Amino acid sequence: MLLLALVIVAVLAQTALKHYGLLAPADTTTAKASARMQVPDASGQVDAATMTPRNALERARGMENTVRKQADEQGRQIDDAAK
Repeated sequence: MLLLALVIVAVLAQTALKHYGLLAPADTTTAKASARMQVPDASGQVDAATMTPRNALERARGMENTVRKQADEQGRQIDDAAK
């Protein structure tokens, strides 16, 4: 019974990893289908680096850092203006 539960969890984990792009698909038909569904970026080009979830996370982290820096700068400007 425990072995069956372990197999089910492993299959679900593998499916989740494939869905999020962290594990390469085993068959080429899935890879070809996902390549057809890619959307071009602002320059009109589609490449593998454009659509990976890891890039999206890195861009989100970069945007978060930018927003934090701008908020700190704006806070300093407000403090300076209040003096």
